[in-house]
Amino acid sequence: MSLDFLKLNPMSTMQDLSAYGPMPAVCPEMISDPTSQFCYQKLTKQGLLTDLDIIDLDGMITPFVDHIVREIDGRKILSYGLGSYGYDVRLSEAEFYLFKTPVFIDDVVEADPKNFNKEDLLSKQELRCDDKGNTFFVMPPRSYGMAVVEECLNMPINVTALGLGKSSYARMGVNTHITPIEAGWRGHLTVAMSNSSPFPVRIYANEGLAQLLFFRGNDCRTTYEDRQGKYQDQGKTVTTVKV
Repeated sequence: MSLDFLKLNPMSTMQDLSAYGPMPAVCPEMISDPTSQFCYQKLTKQGLLTDLDIIDLDGMITPFVDHIVREIDGRKILSYGLGSYGYDVRLSEAEFYLFKTPVFIDDVVEADPKNFNKEDLLSKQELRCDDKGNTFFVMPPRSYGMAVVEECLNMPINVTALGLGKSSYARMGVNTHITPIEAGWRGHLTVAMSNSSPFPVRIYANEGLAQLLFFRGNDCRTTYEDRQGKYQDQGKTVTTVKV
């Protein structure tokens, strides 16, 4: 049974609906009241998704943790996992790059989004570890870099997400930049980060990096997958600009 039928026939009886297949599992209240306004709103809900809505979208986030994790083996961490109205994703330890410091000479290398040269512009950073078991990268003062998210996303065709940095990093002068995650997109997010503070800052691997907010809308005409977007199926590596 499709949601389109419910939209067009909101007053259908149980007998009418049975001809269109099994009831959607997301709305058990419909069993007792197939015309329930609550059920209709739940099945066709649009706008910002709650934790319950995100749980219903099985396979959108992998791996998925259905609660907030703040501690591992007695060690406090920057939190990640499912929140009330979003999901906190983690920084992968796979790769972290910083933009090199330019040498101001006549032949200074330009950063050209139409002709990006990774070897000339980026420097891969070493993953470090301290005696408490924390793994991290270090961002120097006034630096700009790119990282990759641990979780893999598989966006439904009617859901788009926006990403915001965690307050823990914002209070340290570190900004996280994530462009819109479009309906139909798949892969590991490449995240840009800037340290605007005058101090080096630790960026912790396998801990919370950013919060994603998910929005459901009407079905669009063309998804990111339909138009064969150039950043589709990104792996767990930093993906630089493509044209």
